[in-house]
Amino acid sequence: MKPVLLIFTVATIFFSCNQSRNDNRDASAYDVVTEKSYVLRNAQPVSSDSLTNIVLQRQEEMARILERHGFKKHLVTKDSLLFRRANGLEVMLELPAPEDAWQSNTIIAFDPQKSPLFINLKKDSTQVTNYIK
Repeated sequence: MKPVLLIFTVATIFFSCNQSRNDNRDASAYDVVTEKSYVLRNAQPVSSDSLTNIVLQRQEEMARILERHGFKKHLVTKDSLLFRRANGLEVMLELPAPEDAWQSNTIIAFDPQKSPLFINLKKDSTQVTNYIK
């Protein structure tokens, strides 16, 4: 009985630690991000009202902070994102259709050593500086 249990345990550990099992996944439906970057939607402002101007100003401010710390701009081409971290883990995100100026100008910061961060444009830059640390 012990040899059967030992073989079963070893097989379970082997299959649970086998990280190459997801290597054959088709990522063509996703916009794949692997480098230190910030992700923006390619949103064109519908109107030039005061709210849109505020949102765009906040977006530019956050983008400048990220670029100063080595993040590159990445415009999404699809609403499905796949972030590949340095340790082999993957984070998949499906972006919903934007309903307002805040959602159409979403920024997602990504460092391969960390998980992605949705930057709340309604808050100050403290969230970005904490993520960069």
